[in-house]
Amino acid sequence: MKIFEVTYPHSLRLEELPDTAAAIGFFDGIHRGHRKLIHTAKKAAEEKQMESAVITFHPHPSAVLKKDVQHVEYITPLKEKKKLLQQMDVDRMYIITFNRQLASLSPGEFISHFIDGLNIKHIVGGFDYTFGHKGKGNMETMKTHAGNRFEVTVIDKVEMNQEKVSSTKIRELMKEGKIEQVNALLNRPLSITGTVVKGDQRGRTIGYPTANLQIHPDTLMPKPGVYAVKALYKNEEYEAMANLGVKPTFTTGEEIPSLEVHLFDYNNDIYGEELRIEWHQYIRDEVRFNGVDELITQLQKDEQQIRNYFSL
Repeated sequence: MKIFEVTYPHSLRLEELPDTAAAIGFFDGIHRGHRKLIHTAKKAAEEKQMESAVITFHPHPSAVLKKDVQHVEYITPLKEKKKLLQQMDVDRMYIITFNRQLASLSPGEFISHFIDGLNIKHIVGGFDYTFGHKGKGNMETMKTHAGNRFEVTVIDKVEMNQEKVSSTKIRELMKEGKIEQVNALLNRPLSITGTVVKGDQRGRTIGYPTANLQIHPDTLMPKPGVYAVKALYKNEEYEAMANLGVKPTFTTGEEIPSLEVHLFDYNNDIYGEELRIEWHQYIRDEVRFNGVDELITQLQKDEQQIRNYFSL
């Protein structure tokens, strides 16, 4: 997959760009609804012997346009989004820098620069996609401007259990720890990638060594607690349990949750290595125990519950 990071006005030369069918949107989560858009664009590209593309934006518009929003956390940070689109065999990814200059473009200016200007011959968008100054453009606007230069396909909302699949809904479920419902909407396990860093190494002394993960601050994390997870390391998959929290049994005053992962049946040193975590089930809240023995007893119960979960 070729990746292009572009800022208005971009300098890509039209004559060097292939005829392309593209899905357009923010695509946080790459959930079932997003996947339908992307697969539709890919199918159109195959039928017309064009290249497929995803046109997305970064950062999120709220980080630019809303004064009260200082920092946005993403279900799929940009690095994760690139990885997922690569797995979907998309030919091109256009990442458009969202800034105030972009936000001030009229719908017609946006189309001229980012649809015609990227040689998009077929554009696929969701029924609620908006663009241009104050979101005045929508997919009907796109059809009006298309003429005979490009085709427009509008994808209706995708539902599960009579409810729209959306990034907003996924965020709500993550805050509630409802990981299995999150995964159903994503049509894949929620996943994050982090680097293993040195922690306090207390887990080793109680028989539960953990990999302490440094996660990119743009990553939206689920509700704190203990989880059944899978850890992917160097193309190998390990069942594991994760604790996302402030370790109240040993520390006081911690405010920022940290992520510790204990890989079952694995004891090698992996400091500095990248670990990919797939979230599968919420097990329990993080609680403060009255001493190490009580903690170990609970960890043993957690481990057995998680092993049983994965054996089903």
